[in-house]
Amino acid sequence: MTIQKILARRIWDSRGRPTVEVEVLNADGTSGIGIAPAGASRGSREAVELRDGGQRFMGLDVQQAVSGIVREIAPALVGRDAADQAGIDAMLIALDGTSDKSRLGGNALIATSLGVLHAAAAQARQPLWRYLADGRPVKLPLPQVQIFGGGAHAGRRVDVQNFMVIATGATSFGQAMEMTAEVYRAAGELMASRGALAGVADEGGWWPSFSRNEEALDTLVAAIERAGYTPGSEVAIALDIASSEFGRGGRYRLALENTELDSDGLCERLVRWVERYPIVSIEDPLAEDDEAGLVAFTRAVGHRVQVVGDDYLVTSADRVRAAAAAGACNCVLIKPNQAGTVTETRAALEAAHTLGYRTIVSARSGETEDVAIVHLATGWNAGQLKVGSFARSERMAKWNEGIRLETRPGAPAGFWGRSALHASMSSRA
Repeated sequence: MTIQKILARRIWDSRGRPTVEVEVLNADGTSGIGIAPAGASRGSREAVELRDGGQRFMGLDVQQAVSGIVREIAPALVGRDAADQAGIDAMLIALDGTSDKSRLGGNALIATSLGVLHAAAAQARQPLWRYLADGRPVKLPLPQVQIFGGGAHAGRRVDVQNFMVIATGATSFGQAMEMTAEVYRAAGELMASRGALAGVADEGGWWPSFSRNEEALDTLVAAIERAGYTPGSEVAIALDIASSEFGRGGRYRLALENTELDSDGLCERLVRWVERYPIVSIEDPLAEDDEAGLVAFTRAVGHRVQVVGDDYLVTSADRVRAAAAAGACNCVLIKPNQAGTVTETRAALEAAHTLGYRTIVSARSGETEDVAIVHLATGWNAGQLKVGSFARSERMAKWNEGIRLETRPGAPAGFWGRSALHASMSSRA
């Protein structure tokens, strides 16, 4: 069945900023919608968004990206089979013609690619996760949920970008949500009682007012205990340091503490945190240009925690393979809009699994009501899902979708739970 029409439009993301939506209409009457998210902190090698510039909407309008879809992408797609994802994505890449997708825009390409994927699943009369699983048994992912926002997501009030929890004691996706809800509420109560609550950050986590980064970790441990759980065995901590935001050339400036560290100094501090707190995952512990630091940190703690590459790996299969050869990281963050197409996203995930790396499918700080990443994490058997916090509708839409998938007839085969943090990824292929 062929694609009959492509509709492109500007819609609005969770920050009230313009983004791109593409609707793909099939000749049989089925359809699919893809939406481009946007990040606040971005790796330098990500697919480049096309924004209009100028004064309107702070230069962030997307009319050029929408126009490019209408003028160039739509005519090339009409008449093609939506089920040919790889062929269509290759056509999109060739049509753009740049190495970073900057001519038509990574936002235009990923919205189109996701729209085609949704249309293909609709044409097959299957839920998206089942269409992606293609008959393989898959499990629902283990959630990583932000409790405190920091870095670029909260006015840089703390240097670390994400303080998250993982319900390692949960035996179902629904139970993981219950446990997270209790920790989130307890954290808010603690912060309010201490005068440390400044509001809500970009991804729905509490916007903190702490005097040092360790205070956030101490408060998070206290919140886990206040919620009635044992730190580490029932609820553990995950961090997104986002070091590229405050480090370059092997030097790191911690603004909250007015301290500058070199690569070894930051590694030592993070190792102390791993030893002191129930941390099971650390994302971007060193900056994207500090491969030697990432290798050293992985050697130091990779046997104990997930060392997650985001800005350093940017959902690129080639970069995942290079990282494995260097010995950097043991887990890959998977963001479809970093890659620019569904096919490239899946290639990065499959490269990670082949090399024994764990994977986390992730949302961005600028999100919409789109729930596609829940289906990607489930259908691709990624193991883990990072959406943001336990507040704001663009986040809860995704967490609630996971609950729906778990409770509907014909649900996925199970829940990854804590095994996602330890199992060999090669067993998922």
